[in-house]
Amino acid sequence: MVNDYLVLGATLLLLLAAILVYFRVANRFNIIDKPNERSSHKRITLRGGGVVFFFGVVLYMLFYGFEYPLFFIGLVAIAVVSFLDDVVTVNSKYRIVVHFVAMFLMFYDCGFYSLPWYYTLFALIVSTGIINAYNFMDGINGITGGYSLVVVASFWAINNYRFSFVDNNLLYVVGLSILVFNFFNFRQRARCFAGDVGSVSIAFIVVFLLGKLMVESGDFSYIIVLLLYGVDSVLTIVHRLMLRENIFEAHRKHFYQIMSNELQIPHTTVSLLYMGTQTAIMAGYLLLPVQPLPYLLSTTAIMSIIYIAFMNKYFRLHVGR
Repeated sequence: MVNDYLVLGATLLLLLAAILVYFRVANRFNIIDKPNERSSHKRITLRGGGVVFFFGVVLYMLFYGFEYPLFFIGLVAIAVVSFLDDVVTVNSKYRIVVHFVAMFLMFYDCGFYSLPWYYTLFALIVSTGIINAYNFMDGINGITGGYSLVVVASFWAINNYRFSFVDNNLLYVVGLSILVFNFFNFRQRARCFAGDVGSVSIAFIVVFLLGKLMVESGDFSYIIVLLLYGVDSVLTIVHRLMLRENIFEAHRKHFYQIMSNELQIPHTTVSLLYMGTQTAIMAGYLLLPVQPLPYLLSTTAIMSIIYIAFMNKYFRLHVGR
């Protein structure tokens, strides 16, 4: 037990050292995020601090062994192309190819290939949606790191009290990497943003954990760990389609963006609201005597109604700008 704590302590220090070294590199090579008319921030800030999520998995592999080798190879590929996209724009065709290859590798360690082929196809579609949703939702201070911390904590609770599906040490190390990132991002004036390398990497890690949990448990209601992001992302896409907009272009129409930009609610407050809501959803799912699927459907309906009512009342503020 003492050795476990020492390893985790060493991991925390190495992650802190890694992100501080990255800050020097980012400053040296001008890897920054400049605000524009679609941004929810107003200051030039270092981009790519979320690379610490990737470093966390590297340290896990070094300290605890290559238990999930194809997942790791996929993560390396997707992190590299995402980092390059943070520095110089990468052609979307190349990015998509790398994403698909990475996901097909990861699916092996999840166990999808033991199931009928159409499960893999469905997983590819859902995984692509989750990764893109994570990337689009990364817009205000604290939301990616805060929400991801709740998601990883949910996986830990499931792993320890409901269904064991993954090495706890991976959850601990990923959790530490999120805490390190939050220290520099979850504040009114962030020192760094996650960047594509951060949002895509943590999304890939979450997809791996979720896929492995679903395959081994046979329970697809565990998608509830991403319910709030899912509702916000899907309904925002539907809304933009109704407005006849290009859904692949950057925008400021997410629920959290309206709160931050139009209602002027502080970023950290909005992020805490997302964290608290997802925590309450998971607490009900894990602690209340409920059937998983009806609970999933009912909470999805409630969140959807709240989204629609909110947009019906406040979206006019966005249109008026």
